[in-house]
Amino acid sequence: MMGPTKMTEREIILTGIGGQGIQLMAKVLAQAAATEGRQVMLFGVYGGAMRGSASESTIVISDDEIHAPPIIPHCWSLVAMHPAGLAALASKLRPDGCVFLNQTLVRENPRPDVATTAIPATRLAEQAGNLMGAGMIMLGAFVAATQLVPLAALIAAMHASLPPHRQALAERNVQLLNLGTNYINSAELQVAVSESRS
Repeated sequence: MMGPTKMTEREIILTGIGGQGIQLMAKVLAQAAATEGRQVMLFGVYGGAMRGSASESTIVISDDEIHAPPIIPHCWSLVAMHPAGLAALASKLRPDGCVFLNQTLVRENPRPDVATTAIPATRLAEQAGNLMGAGMIMLGAFVAATQLVPLAALIAAMHASLPPHRQALAERNVQLLNLGTNYINSAELQVAVSESRS
């Protein structure tokens, strides 16, 4: 876990393919940050013609007025759900940045020089019986590790972001967000136990 720090401006790029929930992940994170009183900018890029095409979203979160342009040259964090397009985006990561990889599908880390967190989001979603829920698992893990927003704000934003015809999925999404959070928390516990034994 990275721990809470005084935020200036945090640029996050979410990347994957259509059908993985990249745009919903971005919308939920942006809404949660706005609810917490932060300034937020959200910019999505996706091929709406078909499922499986590239999908990317940029979120900028700040305690103060946002100065980043809509298309950012550098970012603090990159969340990769799929390897498509990852290599090009990885070059945007600042040296003090962090990358979150869906290790079920992203087998190679394009930036081993930055802090890396690998989450088997797709495998966890499959085990939970909801393959389409990998994005919510990754989002829960990302927020648990970075502490950008409280989990309660993320859950409230997810409820608010779902259209009426998708509200039946809300409780399942809460379980998936918690699954990602618990994955990070149990990994932190294992590291703490391992360090105390050495």
